[in-house]
Amino acid sequence: MGGLSLVSAIVAVGALALLQSAPLAAATLDEAQRLFYASRFAESAETARELTEANPGDLAAWEVRTSALHFQVKRLVGDGKDKKGAFAKCGECPTLLATFLEEVNRGRAAARAQLAKDPLDDEARFFLGKMDLSYLWMQLATLDRKTGWNEYWEAKHLLEAVLEKNPMHVRARVARAWMDYIVGSSVPWGTRWVMGGGNKSRGLKMVKEAAATPADFYTRVEAQFGLWEMLTRDGKRSEAVVIAKELLVKFPENKDLARFVETGGRPAA
Repeated sequence: MGGLSLVSAIVAVGALALLQSAPLAAATLDEAQRLFYASRFAESAETARELTEANPGDLAAWEVRTSALHFQVKRLVGDGKDKKGAFAKCGECPTLLATFLEEVNRGRAAARAQLAKDPLDDEARFFLGKMDLSYLWMQLATLDRKTGWNEYWEAKHLLEAVLEKNPMHVRARVARAWMDYIVGSSVPWGTRWVMGGGNKSRGLKMVKEAAATPADFYTRVEAQFGLWEMLTRDGKRSEAVVIAKELLVKFPENKDLARFVETGGRPAA
């Protein structure tokens, strides 16, 4: 009996050693996206970082990482009118912003390297335009800084080139809608006119159409989240709650969606 106990103990120790030495599950793009839409932005950014370190040319991972870093800053700064004051009071924000700027530049460099090899690569054009949009969104809307014009023109050119070739590219349509919405809501009319437009209503219409277009899971989710946020910003609470409920079924751990649905879309006190 003692012999059996000793053997069992040895087997158990060996099994534990194997478990401890086994590599952790590899990070995946799907996991980074799931964490992002679950509103777990820091974890999403870290998962995407593992992917970009393993493959610096992974443009999809760069896009998720930069979006997740942006949304960390966006959450901390909040939706108040005094964005500059909120940023100044935020202890974490300067470091996060510096990381975002470094990473968005690295991601765009990877996309430009791909375009240097093939200027008509639609994937590289889309992801470069999308990361330009993240920069523009951060500066104009999240931080209320009137800069990002070079990124605006580059993104506009890239996304419209993708859409001219493939009008049903849902992600490009959503990104282009956000450009219209952000410029239309964050830039004075005179500057907006010089920039060739920017229209909140047009942006909302475009994202509504994109959200209703058949697409793969995360493409449709991105469009739905865009629609939810635009409706919320426009004060269309009842419509926004409908979209939030649909998204909450897909991401039940998302506390932001749960809180929004529970309060009927009313802003926090």
